[in-house]
Amino acid sequence: MIQRMINQTVTAVVRREFSRAMRFEEGNPPVLPPAPKQTPRLLYLHVPFCEKLCPYCSFNRFLFDESVCRNYFQALKKEIRLYHERGYDFGGVYVGGGTPTVMSEELAATLQVAKECFSIREISVETNPNHLTEDRLAILKEAGVNRLSVGVQSFDDGLLKDMDRLEKYGSGEEIAGRLAAIGGCFDTLNADMMFNFPSQMPDILNQDLETLLKSGVDQVTYYPLMVSDSTRQQVAKALGKVDYGREERFYAQILARLLPTYRFSSAWCFSRKASMIDEYIVDYDEYAGLGSGSIGFLNGACYANTFNIQEYIGKIERGEAPLMAARVFSRKDQMRYDFLMKLFGTRLDLKTLHDKYGVNPCYYLWFEILSLILAGRLSYDKGRLTLTDRGCYSWVIMMREFFTSVNNFRDFCRNRLPS
Repeated sequence: MIQRMINQTVTAVVRREFSRAMRFEEGNPPVLPPAPKQTPRLLYLHVPFCEKLCPYCSFNRFLFDESVCRNYFQALKKEIRLYHERGYDFGGVYVGGGTPTVMSEELAATLQVAKECFSIREISVETNPNHLTEDRLAILKEAGVNRLSVGVQSFDDGLLKDMDRLEKYGSGEEIAGRLAAIGGCFDTLNADMMFNFPSQMPDILNQDLETLLKSGVDQVTYYPLMVSDSTRQQVAKALGKVDYGREERFYAQILARLLPTYRFSSAWCFSRKASMIDEYIVDYDEYAGLGSGSIGFLNGACYANTFNIQEYIGKIERGEAPLMAARVFSRKDQMRYDFLMKLFGTRLDLKTLHDKYGVNPCYYLWFEILSLILAGRLSYDKGRLTLTDRGCYSWVIMMREFFTSVNNFRDFCRNRLPS
């Protein structure tokens, strides 16, 4: 009972704080921040097209239209060159969606432009099970993709049917077979999974975990179900009402099965080896968001591109940055953001924050650090903070609420688009 009250308190506090953080400033049109100094930076490319829309997804996505999609990729290449012209460089590329592999040849050509413009060392691409075909995989390999992340969600046919994925992507057995068949094709093969579906029982989750262990995938990302304000009614209708009281028990079940074989890469990502992860915000201090509806964080400013695809294409054609909103973070907010994101990787050396900001981070963050240590969420040793087992789940709560706030911001932006 006490732990549940603590979890509810953490949820309420971080929900309030993230809602505040995602209130972007209006008024003067935002501008692309200046090229920052040499810090680890990632290039995020958003491809917002899907062959069919899932009821629980709040990401910026639209039904696939080949003509619009082809024009979109042309604009995306031009936006990449725009960043190059303004002095930016990036060490990694992450392509999300939507379904980035909906037009694999266009994606490969876009990645080639990025490699020509920047010092790219690693490339991660998201895809769906129905795109694990020989021709598409060959294109991705040739394009230099290091990490392929497959949206599986569950191997349970009942859940897949409730999510409207069974007919699209095949049965859980078929998906597991496809994953096993492509093992070793990429440096890292990741399975994107979800837990805490309303109709998901412990035995269903256990079978999913057993299937994952047998599949031999290099990495597993296990997200809790995240429901934005706009998808709450759809999720309740398709899947049922979400019970957050079960979430920690499911998370403990996941840890018990995966950790003997995998290790923490983040509080909800488990890897067999060192590799790129979905939460690039852990490994990269800053990231640029390119594409319609993408969000970036550069030089202390968080900004969003327009969610209107035609407006996005038009602005790029005119040589303009397609920005629609921005927020400049104070030093304290920047430090709190780094504190949250870096600890999501389960540990943080306070010296890194001191070196980055030139001040003792405890001066700004003493209350957060002390409270979390006293609550048993953090341990401290020789300048390093490490999440405890309970702390890992607390960070799952915080990141769930962070991404929910981002999704609510997306909803706010989409609702302002002309109908």
